[in-house]
Amino acid sequence: MPVSTPALTIEIDRQQQLPIYLQICERFRTAIAAGHLRPGDRVPALRGLATQLNTARGTVELAYTILVDEGYLQMRGAAGTFVSASLPLSVTHSSRGQGLQDTDGRPKFVEAGSPKTADASCSGQPAPRPLAIAVAMSGEPRPLQPGLPALDAFPLKVWNRLVSHRARGAERAVLAYPNPAGYLPLREHIATYLGLSRGVACLPEQVFVTSGYRAALELVLRGLARPNDHVWYEDPGYLLARSFLAETGIQLVPVPVDSEGIDVERGIQLDPEARFALVTPSHQSPLGHTLSLARRLALLDWAEKASRWIIEDDYDSEFRYLGRPLPALKSLDRYDRVIYCGTFSKVMFPGLRLAYVVVPERAVERVGRVACSMNAGSPTLLQAAVADFIEQGHFARHLKRMRTLYAERRMLIVHALEQAFGERLIVDLPPGGIQFAVQFTEGPDGPVDDVAVAARAREAGLAVLPLSIWYANVHGRRTLRGLVIGFANIADAREAGRLALTLRKCLDG
Repeated sequence: MPVSTPALTIEIDRQQQLPIYLQICERFRTAIAAGHLRPGDRVPALRGLATQLNTARGTVELAYTILVDEGYLQMRGAAGTFVSASLPLSVTHSSRGQGLQDTDGRPKFVEAGSPKTADASCSGQPAPRPLAIAVAMSGEPRPLQPGLPALDAFPLKVWNRLVSHRARGAERAVLAYPNPAGYLPLREHIATYLGLSRGVACLPEQVFVTSGYRAALELVLRGLARPNDHVWYEDPGYLLARSFLAETGIQLVPVPVDSEGIDVERGIQLDPEARFALVTPSHQSPLGHTLSLARRLALLDWAEKASRWIIEDDYDSEFRYLGRPLPALKSLDRYDRVIYCGTFSKVMFPGLRLAYVVVPERAVERVGRVACSMNAGSPTLLQAAVADFIEQGHFARHLKRMRTLYAERRMLIVHALEQAFGERLIVDLPPGGIQFAVQFTEGPDGPVDDVAVAARAREAGLAVLPLSIWYANVHGRRTLRGLVIGFANIADAREAGRLALTLRKCLDG
């Protein structure tokens, strides 16, 4: 029996800065939430919708690819593209659809640029030896170091010219104490960039520039947290963030992670009253999974029901090798409960010590007061140089080059690892990021001691980290044994092969 295609009228606003493909994505999400498109419905063909919108076929194809990645749509080859039959009820019966209806009760699309509501905007065990790990990751870069971008490929000549120009100009603002909230032109560029690339709608006033991710967390928690608040934390999760949170007195609630990301239902069982959730939705740290659509919506619903906060660590989502970078969790946030954190450490270089946080409008005043009391603004000279780097187009060009370079370099190390380890290593590549986790298969004497392997690797000059220590319970039954490996600085196939063989010797002791 033929499947009909519902009649759709999609309006796009060519005056908006938001790219057309992201506008198309938003219209489909709205239509699905309002019930105008239901699970199993066929959506318009690429060519037909491109003709209707008077836009390129590739633009529509890009939007459909993102919607498929997010779980909204399914492609069935020659049969066409359909609304996913497995959409959670929170999508198809969502309160987000309320108010999106014509006077005759029929759902409609809201034209881009329509006025927004006034409120719309943009314990387990501590990690083993967190200080030792931080020290090991600092200083002179070493091979296979996780989280380290390609330092050999950064445009140093351009950067030095921009910094020198700012230094020679000797503007009074550059010489004075920095604004605790950040250099305004940089905050404006960040807000524009997030709107265009990550789907995060925010004002420059919501953007706070910090001296790193830890400083961003401190700013947020000092502004919004209460003594003894509980926070969901991904298990396994980012080591250094876990150690910092433990120091603050906040009660950590490790919540298991699987192939769909953090298990929201399990989190509710473990601690339904937690006030914060710290998550890495685009590229889970360290396993690399992407938080599924169902989990994203469940997490947002959990936060909305009791005025909780979600801290989204979007640390390296710019680098995705299968399709374009997915929109951030914040882009789905209709309740203004997501606090978005980003960094320049992965997209430029970590020595900058520049990160940023986007806080909901309702929290700007509180966080602003804390920023002033901390009086810990980052050097204006570097912020101004980064603003110039973005404004003059160097940032966008650098990201484009790095996506291509990293896609090549990660395959170099993957092939080398497969040749060196054979069946002793499981490599399950995530779709993005500048690091990935590998898992050891059991040896003749049982599970591999990945901590010992990583220690031998450090003695051999490598900077890999054991996977097991990213878990709250290092010796737990579900703890995976393996390594977290960075690949961005691998120069060629010969170097990849040499490093893989060195690592293989460390496995055998």
